[in-house]
Amino acid sequence: MGRNMLDVNAVTEIIESLFNNNISPAPEADLLKEIVTTVVKLSQDHPDRGDLKIIHNALKELRYGFKLFAPYRHVRKVSIFGSARTLPHDPAAFQAEEFSRKITGRNFMVITGAGEGIMRGAQEGAGRANSFGMNIYLPFEQAANKFIENDPKLMTFKYFFTRKLFFIKEADAVVLFPGGFGTHDEGFEALTLIQTGKSDPVPVVFLDAPGGTYWKTWESYVKEELLGHNLIAAEDLSLFKVTDNAELAVDEIVRYYSNYHSLRYVREHLVLRLTRPAPPAMLDRLNREFADILVAGKIEATAPLPEESNEPEIQHLPRILLLFNRRNFGRLRQLIDAINLY
Repeated sequence: MGRNMLDVNAVTEIIESLFNNNISPAPEADLLKEIVTTVVKLSQDHPDRGDLKIIHNALKELRYGFKLFAPYRHVRKVSIFGSARTLPHDPAAFQAEEFSRKITGRNFMVITGAGEGIMRGAQEGAGRANSFGMNIYLPFEQAANKFIENDPKLMTFKYFFTRKLFFIKEADAVVLFPGGFGTHDEGFEALTLIQTGKSDPVPVVFLDAPGGTYWKTWESYVKEELLGHNLIAAEDLSLFKVTDNAELAVDEIVRYYSNYHSLRYVREHLVLRLTRPAPPAMLDRLNREFADILVAGKIEATAPLPEESNEPEIQHLPRILLLFNRRNFGRLRQLIDAINLY
């Protein structure tokens, strides 16, 4: 045991030396060093080979995914979910095509699972240049649809959990069409992450085919069973929108970013970045209507904080600052909606 610990300490010293002397200094060097050190420590835990394969494959998928999306970091994107079994002539497939055509016309890109059905319709509407495909290896070998196959923005995953991470991490909005277990899983996960603050708030739209009742029925269930039994709060209904109109779905997403830009936590404060300065009337309204979600103090205009200096591309944006309770994320969505009225 002592011999093994001595080896780990020696390797740790080598890692320190490597990052201190042979790798260019960077703000991320400390995290890279921790990752390598974790791998060394893992060797002392005598892990099962199957566990190591999971770590190895997941890390490879994460690395490749980060690399794939990096050139498009500043382009807003919509993750689209829906059934692979939807036939090309189904109204829901036409709706997916129309929505994607309209949202890419507003300078968004789309991300789909790269398969058939809804995914095919969405990527046909978006066009290859505006599409990402997040395919997955399945026992029956889901093939990429012809509108994204062989594209450099197509990636095939081994694991659902790494794939879902990119669907949420890269999304500035989530749109769900009728689908099966997977669609519901992805929809509820998106809502759960936003409701609990594990993901930044983004628009979540459940889009039916014109005249369809799929998501309207789902919404009735949510209101009657989840809200009716106090399993969610009334404010959580603000986290999503149900519609059967593609234009309204596009408007919901575009309007969300009409003044609100992004957010960041800096120590105990929440900083909201805007595209227009906050007028006194807006601050008065926010303080009057959203005092319940403040831990203390008031909602105030602010200049960029020193901790935000690593984002020079948005230093010019005006900001507001608040001590948010980090609990009522449905109310935070309502606050963002109020900001967008100005």
